[in-house]
Amino acid sequence: MSRIGKKAVSMPAGVSANIADGVLAVKGPKGQLTMPMSDDISYEIEGEGVLVKPANETKRARAFWGMQRTLVQNLVTGVTEGFSKVLEINGVGYRAKVQGKTLNMQLGYSHDVDFAIPEGIDIKTPDQTTIEISGMDKQQVGQVAAEIRRWRKPEPYKGKGIKYRGEYIFRKEGKKK
Repeated sequence: MSRIGKKAVSMPAGVSANIADGVLAVKGPKGQLTMPMSDDISYEIEGEGVLVKPANETKRARAFWGMQRTLVQNLVTGVTEGFSKVLEINGVGYRAKVQGKTLNMQLGYSHDVDFAIPEGIDIKTPDQTTIEISGMDKQQVGQVAAEIRRWRKPEPYKGKGIKYRGEYIFRKEGKKK
């Protein structure tokens, strides 16, 4: 039995859910998010929340149960609060700034790196070495953060590169004489 799956997803005031054509749609103050429903899981909309249960007693249904409940919770959180990730840039001359719908980064290459900001994502640069990524869809926010980080991953000797806020970079000792 899934401990997470047993709990109903509570919906705060101003949030509504709708099931139609195999798609669960959640609407809230920030907008609307949809998720395709799994055949192994049954979804029931009750007065104050969404209840997720396995549709049958197969191993696959029990395995998907907790994950599907968490995905529904992410939809509700996304339309009410949203999600955010913060990236930090370390390195001499490394900086970033938002110009319209592109993120312009100088990361030690011979050219500037321009990253097109996708729809549904908001990127802010409060200072030259901090990038704040926010949006409704948790998966999309994480994917954009990973794509930006991929341009210059932190290296283990000096720690130069783009890292998540709070991420620990395992440091190596340099060359000895």
